Amino acid sequence: MSIAKPLPHDAARLHVTGRARYIDDIPAPADCLHLAFGLSQVARGAITSLDLDAVRAAPGVVAVMTAGDLPFENDVSPAAHDEPLLATGTVHYVGQPIFLVIATSHLAARKAARLARIGYDEEPPILTIDEALAADSRFEGGPVTWQIGDAGAAIAGAPRRLSGRIEMGGQEHFYLEGQAALVLPQENGDMLVHSSTQHPTEIQHKVAHALGLPMNAVRVEVRRMGGGFGGKESQGNALAVACAVAARATGRPCKMRYDRDDDMIITGKRHDFRIDYRVGFDDRGRILGVDFTQYARCGWSMDLSLPVADRAMLHADNAYFLAHARIESHRLRTNTQSATAYRGFGGPQGILGIERLIDQIAHELGRDPLEVRRVNFYASAADGEDASGGDISGQKKPAQKTPYHMVVEDSIIHELVGALAERADYAERRRAIAAFNAENEVLKKGIALTPVKFGISFTLTHLNQAGALVHVYQDGSIHMNHGGTEMGQGLFQKVAQVAAACFGVDVDRVKITATDTAKVPNTSATAASSGADLNGMAVKAACDTIRKRMADFLGEYFQTRDVVFEDGKVRVGQEVMTFEEAACLAYENRISLSATGFYKTPRIEWDRIAGRGRPFYYFAYGAAISECVIDTLTGENRILRADVLHDAGKSLNPALDIGQIEGGFVQGAGWLTTEELVWDDKGRLMTHAPSTYKIPACSDRPPLFSVELWNEANREETIFRSKAVGEPPFVLGISAFLALSDAIAACGAAYPALDAPATAERVLAAVNRVRGWASIWHRFNRRFAGRAGCAAW
Repeated sequence: MSIAKPLPHDAARLHVTGRARYIDDIPAPADCLHLAFGLSQVARGAITSLDLDAVRAAPGVVAVMTAGDLPFENDVSPAAHDEPLLATGTVHYVGQPIFLVIATSHLAARKAARLARIGYDEEPPILTIDEALAADSRFEGGPVTWQIGDAGAAIAGAPRRLSGRIEMGGQEHFYLEGQAALVLPQENGDMLVHSSTQHPTEIQHKVAHALGLPMNAVRVEVRRMGGGFGGKESQGNALAVACAVAARATGRPCKMRYDRDDDMIITGKRHDFRIDYRVGFDDRGRILGVDFTQYARCGWSMDLSLPVADRAMLHADNAYFLAHARIESHRLRTNTQSATAYRGFGGPQGILGIERLIDQIAHELGRDPLEVRRVNFYASAADGEDASGGDISGQKKPAQKTPYHMVVEDSIIHELVGALAERADYAERRRAIAAFNAENEVLKKGIALTPVKFGISFTLTHLNQAGALVHVYQDGSIHMNHGGTEMGQGLFQKVAQVAAACFGVDVDRVKITATDTAKVPNTSATAASSGADLNGMAVKAACDTIRKRMADFLGEYFQTRDVVFEDGKVRVGQEVMTFEEAACLAYENRISLSATGFYKTPRIEWDRIAGRGRPFYYFAYGAAISECVIDTLTGENRILRADVLHDAGKSLNPALDIGQIEGGFVQGAGWLTTEELVWDDKGRLMTHAPSTYKIPACSDRPPLFSVELWNEANREETIFRSKAVGEPPFVLGISAFLALSDAIAACGAAYPALDAPATAERVLAAVNRVRGWASIWHRFNRRFAGRAGCAAW
């Protein structure tokens, strides 16, 4: 059976040999035109003059378009109709497209776009959370509040209380393949769109509206992306629409791709957050009441900010039972790039808030943070005890509701964390680190174990559906298509394994084809970690339909009810034939060997205004231990070791899942350590290239990096009882951030209150806060008297 086999990615050989075809690799017709946007150079203001004569006269320029030249709808937003393709009189961030250049080459279009003379009546931009609050610049008119119990009374009556704040930056997607689109005009005004997108149906919808066409006149095809991470869920709309409008105007194929600088300047990033918290707790660290206030900097347009901010609220509890909780969320509008979807979709930000709170409680009590975490975990679904058999009778399953009133039925966090702590020798390593820190003044080590409980489903309920189309040919080969998109995560291989398992054949017999809106309509974005859950079940439904037709026919043909598909054979009573022979026989007897499949996620319902319901089908769990070392004189630091145990249910493909976990951990650690976005006071993004924006390199991976799967079947009826694995492991990078905080805490008595990203500068500043400034000069002299630094590690 092909399920649960650690097969390589279906395009692995193509990837490593450079033969995998992306949008920019598709051979374009000889008369193909190339596009570039002319961008705003101010963050906020009115356009007072627009002189494009030099642009039109530039070599290679065929046409220049402004908002007034667009034939129909000037909108590329996901839903709110607040994001014009080209600015209409006002600009709202540095990098907003104002005009479109159509030229004979990519370079000619880019050069010409820089020749415009634009006058502005500039206004002071709103750039920060504080400025947005002061100006009451926000979406939804006011804060959103959800609560359970009476947090205020619980905090007031608690024997211990504390409050705090954490600031966390955004994150650039830095997909290896930038945004790109190619549009080929067809007969009768139809359009064929090749787009590097996670959401083909949205591209189809936006292009159709921009051209005044029905959706059936626009076909979108996506074979693969070179990474997405949420950055290609809505950000590709502008390129596809621009190409389609230009193709309609010129009658020629049109292509557009962003250079890396333009990509980073134009497109949205992860939402940066501020989270304020107040908490009441007892002497064991059990949380009695908590109040979170979340501030999300959303940028200039709404994009997907509302569901992102909602998911941050939905994950404010992480793996901890909060009987009395209040969560308030502010969605703030600023003159920066419109923040958008990013792996985790707000969940990591919400989780970081409570993990910081737990860590501070442990510091206040002088206890191991793991002890405080265990005291607060949701009770085990199995027996209501923690991993070590400790009594948690106050958290029995019937009372375990999340702050949004969903009962947690599937918690395995106690068992999983206990297993990881034992396998990775957490307790002994913590003692060894304490001994090391007592003997070393300059270098300090830290260790942290953090969990994740991540909800799986789209919170917009109607998106939890998928379709598929499967053909079995008379030679026994199988052609499969579904609505999910491949961005390197291995979705196509997993779903091919599902199809192969249904027919009992080897996965090599299954042909994986490009996602195509002409084959499977009305698709949802490949997002929310739901790709395999949704599309795997849709493909299985189609395969089951065909298999049943074949089985019914063969049973009648051979007069038996015993029909089994396995190992490439079909056993019909005493007869055994190859799958190819069975398919051919069915074809010759006029049995349909083609079927569509459809799936919708059951048991979900959600009222986002009230903050009540069951927004998630199930939760995925995991935990990680990170060990770090810091140089207290420079702030330089390294992750020395990481141990991960993650819940993928009954994994469809352990090799692909482990790869996703490894990548997610490193990407999450990068968000919280090295990846810093910086804007100047004019709203210009200063970190718009790899020279200034630092994603983790291969050398930044921990030299000791262990990843294991928690191989336990999903209690819900997912595809072969597997679990989603795209987003949850990202959160485990928090363990690296808190390990750095733990190392800083070894420098003195004060709590580090480290903000993210924990760059070397921030680490050093936190060390100095904890130690105080009096002894810095003394330590500096000792450092350069021959003490080894962090680089030695």
